Amino acid sequence: MYEAVTHHVKVTVEPTFEPERSNPEAGHYFWRYDVEIANLGHRPVTLVERHWRITDADGRQQEVRGPGVVGEQPTILPGEAFRYASGCPLATPSGLMVGEYRMVSDDGDSFAVAIPAFSLDSPHGRPVLN
Repeated sequence: MYEAVTHHVKVTVEPTFEPERSNPEAGHYFWRYDVEIANLGHRPVTLVERHWRITDADGRQQEVRGPGVVGEQPTILPGEAFRYASGCPLATPSGLMVGEYRMVSDDGDSFAVAIPAFSLDSPHGRPVLN
């Protein structure tokens, strides 16, 4: 589990490799990631935009931007949390994801909330020795 706290918003991510949705022989690997966004502050916040940076094991990078998450722009009240699940396909057996959410408070203040960097690891990757 990976977590980060920014501006009184805690983001927790738990990635899981999904072998039943992967086909290593065809160079297709798939991960599910579960996210919880908890409002630790004293004012409601609305998640308006996401920005992901995804890097595969060969160093190829991809950026994903868009409104909200999973078709929603949730408002999270103080002391509450929003949970969702999504997925990420890669052409390599491992990778890395990191990003940020753009949030707006009830008084119109806009700010970025960090999504912690997390690794996408499968049993098909080669161990790396340092």
